[in-house]
Amino acid sequence: MERYLEREGFDVFSFKDGETALARMQEAMPDMVILDIMLPGVSGYDVCKWIRGRSDIPIIMVSARDEEVDRILGLELGSDDYLSKPFSPRELVARIRTVFRRLRPSVPTVPIHIAYPICADLILHDDERRILCNEEDLVLTAKEFELLAYFIRHKGRAFTREQLLTQVWGYDFIGDERAIDDLVKRLRKKLSSKASHAEIVTVWGYGYKLEQG
Repeated sequence: MERYLEREGFDVFSFKDGETALARMQEAMPDMVILDIMLPGVSGYDVCKWIRGRSDIPIIMVSARDEEVDRILGLELGSDDYLSKPFSPRELVARIRTVFRRLRPSVPTVPIHIAYPICADLILHDDERRILCNEEDLVLTAKEFELLAYFIRHKGRAFTREQLLTQVWGYDFIGDERAIDDLVKRLRKKLSSKASHAEIVTVWGYGYKLEQG
């Protein structure tokens, strides 16, 4: 993978175990982490939790195990994508480029500033990938941003967990609906910490929607 990614133009640093990777990331964070679950010593899950406690950089988890619980746990811990081995290097590159495109959307020929006001204290600046709450930036992971931005664009509309998974991850994650519950839980906590009047409401027996409190 390292050689293939380098041929594709990426700067790559590889580590034999979680401890070595964590030591390096304490010095400087990369732009993205490709993280194996089955690491010697510190597990990939623990590395993912450590990163998420300090940074919102994208994480793609890989594993030789194809258990649904592994995918769910990886998504709940904050990973942006999950690949089961064996996979082709081309598929990995495609996933990497997809994640980067979401984080760094292309600039239009004529710059257009789009702001979605939801209530007096919550505004999405889509072109800058920023969400302000009480005039302060919300610190969000890539998936937290995607979900909250989608809610903002469709304020008041209810969505099922399956619909939200498709919108946030861009492809089918049927069976991993707890990942959405975890994202909603984290977003609620962050909105509450900023005393926002916007609220992600549970639509019992259906899903979630964003309302102004």
